[in-house]
Amino acid sequence: MFEQLLNYEIYNGHTVGDYLSLEFLAGIAGSILGALLLLVVGMMIAGWVGRRIRAIGLRYQSLDDTLFNFLANIARYAVLAFTVLIILNTFGVQTTSIVAVIGAAGLAIGLALQGTLSNIAAGVMIILFRPFKIGDFVEVAGKSGTVKDISLNYTELADLSNVQVIVPNSQVWGNIITNYSTNQMRRAEWTFGVGYGANLKTAEEVIRNTIMSDPRSLTDPEPFIQVNNLGDFSVDFLVRVWVKSADFFQYQADMKRKVKEALDEAKVDIPFPTRTILNAAE
Repeated sequence: MFEQLLNYEIYNGHTVGDYLSLEFLAGIAGSILGALLLLVVGMMIAGWVGRRIRAIGLRYQSLDDTLFNFLANIARYAVLAFTVLIILNTFGVQTTSIVAVIGAAGLAIGLALQGTLSNIAAGVMIILFRPFKIGDFVEVAGKSGTVKDISLNYTELADLSNVQVIVPNSQVWGNIITNYSTNQMRRAEWTFGVGYGANLKTAEEVIRNTIMSDPRSLTDPEPFIQVNNLGDFSVDFLVRVWVKSADFFQYQADMKRKVKEALDEAKVDIPFPTRTILNAAE
């Protein structure tokens, strides 16, 4: 009975005994060990290639780290895929047919995951064209915050309250992107109103001296401080001053308070709407 089982033909003239022979088992063990060795070497090479590409981005400050992280991941997965194909070849697997099957499966998966693939396509465009980078303060898809991460599927922001905001890349790339960090300087703008009875020359000097005495105020380009409007209750000064982008938000808030306090100290009237109510009996 046992001999009959050993002589039972399984595949292409090979019997059970052939597959249980020491020679065959040794060959299988050798192939497995060889495959494991190839896999380990492939993973080491993939990791080394990824690290080298990332190191190029870190070495030169003018290069975008996000782009080189993306390229490093692509290179790493390409090396791993090539390693898997070599391992399959060692076991006699026809890789051409596998590639064809993967292609057909990829088409079916692509049709089922159109939304996800659109995010990936948008992520590639963001990484390649770099409308913003990690650390920039941006407004995208109606959300604003500091960019914390850019992946193939989504962009991660931290808003002004340090709350995590995840925006799909398709919504980022398909909408208007406002990057507040691209330019080194920004122009702050205010409107300060004084009463019609106020001395305009004195008011202008107070506003100019208060703002330009702040070390954050830039003199080049020149500031713009002039009467811009004669309102119902006030004479309005339009003030535009350039400042470094990193100082913009706090600077703009500080100047509003400082100018108000300086005008009060100089006894310059700051008007507010008033209403006169007449007695019906008069």
